Amino acid sequence: MVLVPSTEIAVPAAGPTMPIARKAMQSKDHWETVYATKPPTEVSWYQSAPTLSLDLIRKLDLPADATIADIGGGAATLVDHLLSQGFHRLVVVDLAGHALAAARDRLGARAAGVRWIVGDVTTPVLPEASVDLWHDRAVFHFLTESEDRGAYVAQARRAVRPGGHLIIATFALDGPTQCSGLPVARYDVAGLRAEFAPAFDLVAHTTETHTTPAGHTQSFLYCHFVPHPSALMPD
Repeated sequence: MVLVPSTEIAVPAAGPTMPIARKAMQSKDHWETVYATKPPTEVSWYQSAPTLSLDLIRKLDLPADATIADIGGGAATLVDHLLSQGFHRLVVVDLAGHALAAARDRLGARAAGVRWIVGDVTTPVLPEASVDLWHDRAVFHFLTESEDRGAYVAQARRAVRPGGHLIIATFALDGPTQCSGLPVARYDVAGLRAEFAPAFDLVAHTTETHTTPAGHTQSFLYCHFVPHPSALMPD
């Protein structure tokens, strides 16, 4: 993994369920079905250890009391590793309650130290300026409409504190055109940077080849952003 600097270019285990826009309900139903019918270790995006995400987070040198939000974290194992590293202000947001339930079951008693939120991140699900790190592996690329992408960026800018960080991982240009039967948007560095400008500045980027449980490979692009100092948070 080569990190390329940018140039010019504790809440109750069940957690709250936030209001979900009607537009997102069809997607929510899709993901609830996925997690209700397939073990988390068999979905194509499964990682036993999210090595690249953990490496990028380590480089940020965050304190143990940093608030880290795993967006679309579902049943992913990132939260397990972060808890083991001593982080204790963790939030996992996902549309699918079944996904969060799988993660809570896996963690057992440790799940009580995580805030679990069923919600749509294109709407306000996190308090303003409450997050030190917004981490998203494989949610943003499902937003194929510009309106939804704009709403996502606005909510990220609203939630991430000044001086905070945003790590976004999407399919790269040579990645799949669909995932879990849904269309996706693929990005190069310039394209992803444009989506998050002017609210966020790109700091660095890297790539990853992910091997699915079925043995297929998928190309991912990871970008590290920080809030632009002059970008105003939406009301």
